[in-house]
Amino acid sequence: MMKTFTKTTLAVALVAFAAGAMAVDGGNPKKGRHHYKKECKVCHSADGAGGELTPMSKTMSQWDRFFQRDKHKKAPEVFEGLNQQKLLDINQFLYDHAADSDQPATCG
Repeated sequence: MMKTFTKTTLAVALVAFAAGAMAVDGGNPKKGRHHYKKECKVCHSADGAGGELTPMSKTMSQWDRFFQRDKHKKAPEVFEGLNQQKLLDINQFLYDHAADSDQPATCG
């Protein structure tokens, strides 16, 4: 029984470590919420040109991938107007309130 507990504990620790490794580093979620509302919600509301997009639209890892790789492929010029810190802040806000986070949110 002790071995099962140890293996389970190790597995949970590895998953937590892997998830933490992808987490945003250096972002301020409060500023990110403000920037998201100002910069993103213009197009990403229910009737916006980009379609509705909220923090709960993706998982934490999907938000990280979006900011690390995708970089807004459909309209890359959108990211050109945002400095690196604003992008980190927005990423942190979306990550912290993603569908699989402890505090999912819609950004009302």
